[in-house]
Amino acid sequence: MNDKDWLILKTVAEENNITKAAERLYISQPALTYRINQIEQDVKVQILERRKKGIKFTDEGKFLVQYANEMLHRLQHVQEELANMSDRTKGIIRIGVSSNYARIKLPPILQSFLEQYDRVQFSVITGWSDEIYKRLQQEDIRMAIIRGENDWHHDKILLERDAVAVISKEPILIEELPSLPRITYQTEPKLQQLIDDWWKEQYQVPPNITMEIDNIETCKKLVANGLGYAIVPSLGLSQLENIHAQTIQAKNGDNIERETWLLYKQEDIRSTVSQAFIDFLREREQA
Repeated sequence: MNDKDWLILKTVAEENNITKAAERLYISQPALTYRINQIEQDVKVQILERRKKGIKFTDEGKFLVQYANEMLHRLQHVQEELANMSDRTKGIIRIGVSSNYARIKLPPILQSFLEQYDRVQFSVITGWSDEIYKRLQQEDIRMAIIRGENDWHHDKILLERDAVAVISKEPILIEELPSLPRITYQTEPKLQQLIDDWWKEQYQVPPNITMEIDNIETCKKLVANGLGYAIVPSLGLSQLENIHAQTIQAKNGDNIERETWLLYKQEDIRSTVSQAFIDFLREREQA
């Protein structure tokens, strides 16, 4: 088996479908099926069970998928280390970033860093913080910027705290929220739990939800048009016009806040450019 075979096993396992895997790998379905058969002959075990409703990996196949993932990780790390060793002013920084932070904060951060290290390449993935955290644990990425609480026991830096706020077109009273139309949006479970816990502490009745939106940006636009209020992180609110925002507080007077963290393992940060990026973010946080 070689790196192409490892990628085949990884992709088929992720898609759980030969046709979709072939499309991702840019090869024909017969070619992919033939290669899987060759792998089975090489290792002398059955990898897949073909069924009418699809495919299923055998126990031996699952073991090989795990092996393939590990070998791809190792190969990726070796390639990155070699690239970084050849020239201390260039390299690849592999990072995952929470979607909202990536949309609002990441572009100027990368631009500013690349002004100093113009031969560095970034490999960036975005998504919910829980998804990015999982990718970091699986070592798909070397560092992560995530939002909210976490149980990371390795190196981490608090980048910022932003308050959670009620936004509306016109000023409204916090005590009147239960009677006013509320617009909700799909968000990360930990943020939703934070907002729900605050609501239960403040009120004895459920919110009057009139709209359920699939993303925060549409939600903000609806609020700006006077169709209801929403409860959102204050990250990015300064860019909005014609929206009134007021920070929500716990009964003890503390602001309800959301933290943003940089997570990494120092033992995995061997390249100069990766360490430079960590130092760069730390200095921004202290500024």
